Amino acid sequence: MGEYMHDHPVTPRTEDEKQAVANRLKRIEGQVRGIQKMVEEDRYCIDILVQISAINAALKKVGFSIAERHTKHCISDAVQSGNGNEAIDELLEVLKQFSK
Repeated sequence: MGEYMHDHPVTPRTEDEKQAVANRLKRIEGQVRGIQKMVEEDRYCIDILVQISAINAALKKVGFSIAERHTKHCISDAVQSGNGNEAIDELLEVLKQFSK
């Protein structure tokens, strides 16, 4: 992956973008705590599985929004500066993890 790797986005996230992601993650955190409570209360397995499925969907949605932003800003910038292939390979490698 050579010289492409960045530690920070090319276009820094706005405060609104950061807040939107933080709010989604806090909601997910609350859902996870809810599942812990359901297990402690010995709730019906199917109800717990439904909540786990909802959390998986919520995390994928957050991941997609971050991948979308990365594509529109970082990948676009990399393509213009001649590092498009490396940037795309890096993103695809990470996206593979979402399909596991």
